[in-house]
Amino acid sequence: MFFLIGIILSTFLFALLLLKRNKSHADRILTIWMALIAVHQIISYLAYSGVAIKYPHLLGLALPWPLLHGPFLFLYVLAMTREKPLRWIEILPHFIPFLTLYILAIPFFMLTAAQKIEIFNNEGAGYEWYSQIQEASIVILGLAYCIWSLIRIHRHRTKITQWFSNTDRMTLRWLEYLSISLGVIWLLVFFFDDAIVFSGVVLLVIFIGIFGITQLPVFYSHRDILETTKNTVPPSFDEFVAPEEKVDADVVRYAKSGLKEPDATDLYQRLTRMMQEKALYKRNDITLADLAALLDTHPNYLSQVINEREQKNFYNYINTLRVQAFIDASSNPDKKHYSFLALAFDCGFNSKSTFNKYFKAYTGKSPSEYISM
Repeated sequence: MFFLIGIILSTFLFALLLLKRNKSHADRILTIWMALIAVHQIISYLAYSGVAIKYPHLLGLALPWPLLHGPFLFLYVLAMTREKPLRWIEILPHFIPFLTLYILAIPFFMLTAAQKIEIFNNEGAGYEWYSQIQEASIVILGLAYCIWSLIRIHRHRTKITQWFSNTDRMTLRWLEYLSISLGVIWLLVFFFDDAIVFSGVVLLVIFIGIFGITQLPVFYSHRDILETTKNTVPPSFDEFVAPEEKVDADVVRYAKSGLKEPDATDLYQRLTRMMQEKALYKRNDITLADLAALLDTHPNYLSQVINEREQKNFYNYINTLRVQAFIDASSNPDKKHYSFLALAFDCGFNSKSTFNKYFKAYTGKSPSEYISM
């Protein structure tokens, strides 16, 4: 029954994704992945229920299919965390192991129906070598793709602090949990039978349905903003190297930036003056690209100036200004009747959790502790 629930749910989610308007690149990858999950579940159910024995040409078809899910997870993570669409030359190599397993299975597929049934009834007798290769490939490559996806998500979180002032909805925490969950399923293959493994797959489908179907890529619109700057070739987020990722984070070098010292000083002065006069940090959706456009400069130049002059990334720079604005506002007698949260939102924060976390990181105390001093 659990198998049937998974088949119905994955088919339903595939239909929803297929009918979704204005699909992003990530949506298209997820649509294909969900279709493959549905087909994989159907083929596996036919084998598990014994129906495939009546139709021997179906036997063995699903054996390489687990090798599809690791690559699709990673490709989906890539599509969610990078600006440029994936190219075929980047996609196809990930499916070489899947195709290799099918090629290795050609001798089995060429057997007669009776021979296939006999081999399956004898738990793969004569093809133990194939089972060993298949299981090792599934677990090793599956775990590798999960770890690879987690690394990509971590790097994504580092980079978004260079572009955005509020990152709550961009950390892709749910996608991190999805990667871990898929890794757990690969480990289940070692210790449990197919019923337990495919029950885990059903739970995974439910998880994707709850969180994945409504997600938007983080960088779906910032390209348009970048193109408003005076540079004819705006930088790509994918090519941007955050200082925190460099080997020596204390000595940030922008050798190729072309920004000279007098220009950097002028840009920093204009940035400081604009923040003092216009308090742009109070816009909770302010981005590095927005600010660069207003200052008529290249976002990489602005990032360089903030990192070198403030010793902060863009996220920390803006949120430090927000905390300082909150402290000033909370000491203003005219605003004593406002709650802490109302003042925090007015200063540019967009969630209570972010405000409390960053305030404590900056001051070492909670807002109530600090104000009561």
